[in-house]
Amino acid sequence: MSGQVFLCADDDDARVAVVTLAHHGKFNAMSRAMWRDLKDVFSRIQASPGWRCVLLRGDGAHFCAGGDIAEYPAFRFDAASLRAFHEQDVWGGLQAMLDCDVPIVAAIAGNCMGAGMEMASACDIRVAADDARFGAPIAKLGFPMAPREAQLVARVAGEATAREMLLEAAVLGAAEMNARGFLHRVEPADALWAHARERALRVAALAPGAARAHKQLFRLLNSPPALAGMAHNAIENIVSGAYDYADSAEHREGIAAFLEKRPARF
Repeated sequence: MSGQVFLCADDDDARVAVVTLAHHGKFNAMSRAMWRDLKDVFSRIQASPGWRCVLLRGDGAHFCAGGDIAEYPAFRFDAASLRAFHEQDVWGGLQAMLDCDVPIVAAIAGNCMGAGMEMASACDIRVAADDARFGAPIAKLGFPMAPREAQLVARVAGEATAREMLLEAAVLGAAEMNARGFLHRVEPADALWAHARERALRVAALAPGAARAHKQLFRLLNSPPALAGMAHNAIENIVSGAYDYADSAEHREGIAAFLEKRPARF
């Protein structure tokens, strides 16, 4: 079995999408099929206006242990097939996550290695179990991280952390990754899922249009100038439509609820 990425609604709030990485016996290591599943799942979430938050987790006691190395001999030793794997399969899945306007909360347990670090870096909020472990020790396997993937990890985890993981094959604990600012919270392992769900439900109860607008703005602000083109003009284009929500029902409800001292109904 090559593993799967599952999508379902949260049991208590159908506005929360639960995405589960599942590869039994391999600590949820990502196969090529799973990367393609990931792209499909997040493309579906992006296309559906009903979702307000995504919870990303691994099946069982681990988030993701990296890539499925058993598959590697079939494609890694040819430059064209290796490029297709990273630029189409892997980056296709990660780009779908980055393009998703719905906030993503990662619940990280156990191993978060390589591909796990990349997916976690594509999330908005990251909470981890106190026994979670983070790294990208691919130098031990004799190959570097692909350029787009390395850029993502270095931007979110920090260049110093990325250098330590890639050059030294360092594996860091949850407390250290929290101190470095990669994580938003560390919880005991048995409390992780409840805490992650609490955060997701909190996001889902807030204004969905505002959340999507913020995600779009963060995406622009995090675009490297060389890739984004004329950064100043891009900001100006965003600003030109940034206030079109003025007469929206969501905007009116949020202000009215505050003035009437009641919870907003978005």
